[in-house]
Amino acid sequence: MDHVHGHTSGHSEELRAAARHFGRRRFLTVTGAAAALAFATQLPAAGAAAAAELDGRRVTEDPFTLGVASGDPLPGSVLLWTRLAPRPFEPDGGLPASRVSVHWELARDERFTRTVRRGRVTAHPEFRHAVHVEVEHLDPGHVFFYRFRVGDWTSPVGRTRTAPSAGARNSGLKLAAVSCQAYHDGYFTAYRHLAQEDVDVVFHLGDYLYEYAVNATGGARAYTDRTLPVVLNRETVTLEDYRLRYGLYKSDPDLRAAHAAHPFVVTWDDHETENNYAGGTPENDVPPEEFLLRRAAAYRAYWEHQPLRRPQQPEGPDMRLYRRLRFGSLAQFDILDTRQYRSDQAYGDGWQVPGPQSEDPARTMTGAAQERWLLDGWRGSRAARWNVLPQQVVFAERRDRSTADFKLSMDSWDGYPASRQRILAGAEAAGVENLMVLTGDVHVGYGLDLKADFRDPASRTVGTEIVATSISSGKDGADRPANYDKLTQANPHMRFYNGRRGYVTVTLAADSARADFRTVPYVTTPGAPVTTAASYVTEAGNPGLTPA
Repeated sequence: MDHVHGHTSGHSEELRAAARHFGRRRFLTVTGAAAALAFATQLPAAGAAAAAELDGRRVTEDPFTLGVASGDPLPGSVLLWTRLAPRPFEPDGGLPASRVSVHWELARDERFTRTVRRGRVTAHPEFRHAVHVEVEHLDPGHVFFYRFRVGDWTSPVGRTRTAPSAGARNSGLKLAAVSCQAYHDGYFTAYRHLAQEDVDVVFHLGDYLYEYAVNATGGARAYTDRTLPVVLNRETVTLEDYRLRYGLYKSDPDLRAAHAAHPFVVTWDDHETENNYAGGTPENDVPPEEFLLRRAAAYRAYWEHQPLRRPQQPEGPDMRLYRRLRFGSLAQFDILDTRQYRSDQAYGDGWQVPGPQSEDPARTMTGAAQERWLLDGWRGSRAARWNVLPQQVVFAERRDRSTADFKLSMDSWDGYPASRQRILAGAEAAGVENLMVLTGDVHVGYGLDLKADFRDPASRTVGTEIVATSISSGKDGADRPANYDKLTQANPHMRFYNGRRGYVTVTLAADSARADFRTVPYVTTPGAPVTTAASYVTEAGNPGLTPA
C-alpha cells in the first residue's frame, strides 16, 4: 500500500556502522554476510560455549503470553510453535539469556487422555526463546491437539491437523485466506470469528506486521484501559524493534485464538520489512547494505515468530519462503514470495500509465529460480484437481478508469506483465486445469476472472483470483468504496468488489470451488458481528466466477 512517512534516524546508527564496516561486495558473500550480521544471525552455540540453562521452576510469570501456533501441515507431520515471553514488551522478553527446556505434547483429544507424541525441546535465547517442533510419523488427515509446558506453567491448547496422504482421493477441503493486520488501524475482530469457523487451514498472504510506530493508546484502537510502552512508538529498523513489534501483535487475544484453532501457512508481503521494498531496493534512499541489514533483522524476527519449518530458517538477508504443499489429489498449493526477488517497481512505483519500462520482458516478480520452480512443479506434479497460488499482490489487470489514459498499480503484477504472462503460459503448457490465485495486500475483497488477454474482454477465462480483504488495515472501510463504479466499469473481469474488513473462506470440492467473503462492519471498536457479504462459485473445468 502507498504511504508517505519519514524515516526515524536515531536508532539506525548501528545499521550504518555495520554497513560502513563491510563493503557491499564482501557483504554479499556468505562469510561477509555472516560477519556483518552477527547481531541478526546469532545462532545458538554448541557445547561449552552454549548459554547456561534456566530451571523452568524459576519462571515466575506466565511465559506463554504470545500463545501457540501450528503450520505447514504435511501428511505425516505437523509443525508446532511457541515463544516464551513473560514480558513481551521488554527487549529480552522477560527472561535471562539462558536456555530453557520446554516440554511438548500432542494428543488425539483436547483433554490429552490419548497422547500420541511427547518430547522436549530447548528454547534458545539467541532466538528469543522461540521454539519450532517438527512432529513426525503421524497419521495423515487427522486432527490433533497440542500444548507446551515450562516449570509449573502450561500453555493454551492448540488444535492442528495433518494433510491427507499424497494419493488420497479426498473430496473436500475448506481454507481461509487472510492478510494485512495493522494493529494501529483497529481490532482483530475478524480473527475471533475465524477461530470459530470449521476450516482445515488458514493462508496468511502478507502484512502480518506493520513497521510503523504504534502510539500509547494503540492508534485507532483508542485504548483507555492500558498504555502501550514508548518503545513501540517508532518505526521498526533493528532486530529488537521487529521482535518487540511481534510481541505486540501476538499479544492480541483474537490473533492468538485463530492460531490456536487452525494451522497457518504464512507468506510475507512488504510491511513485515518495509513498505513497498523490492528485492534489495528499499523504499527510501538508504544505502543498499544498510537496507540488507534491516532486511536480515526483519526476516529473522519473522522466522522466530511464525510456525515455519527448518528449510525456511533465514541465512542473513535471505530466506526461502516459497514452498509447495499437497492436500491429497484435490489441491496443490504453491506459496509464492513476490517481494524478495522482484525487479524494482517501474516508473517510481504508485499508479502509472503503463509503458516500455513496465512492459520490459526482463522484469520479474518472482526471480528466475522461483519462476522455474513453480513451472517445473506444475509440469512434474501428479495433476491436482485445483492448483492454488497463495501470494501477495493483485494478479489480474486492474485499470483505474475506462478511458485510454488508464493507470495501473506498479507494485502489483500489472507492473510486471511479462512475468504474469510467463506464469499463465506455464500453467497452460503444464495442463493446469483449475488455477486459482489467492491474494492479499489491497485491503478490499475482489473476485476476479483471469483472462488470456486482459486487453480483450472477450478472450478466454483461464482461472480465477480471490482477493482477501484486510483484517484491520484501512480501518472500518465501506461496502462500496469511492472508486467502486470506476473500477468495476474499467475491469469487466471484476466480478466482486467490497471494501469492508474480514477474511474469505474457499471450499474446494471435486466439481467446484466456493468463495465466501466474510466481513465485519467495523474494527475501530471491538465486538463487531460477521456476515457473508457475497458468495461465488467456479466450476472445475469451467473457469470464471458466478454468484452462488
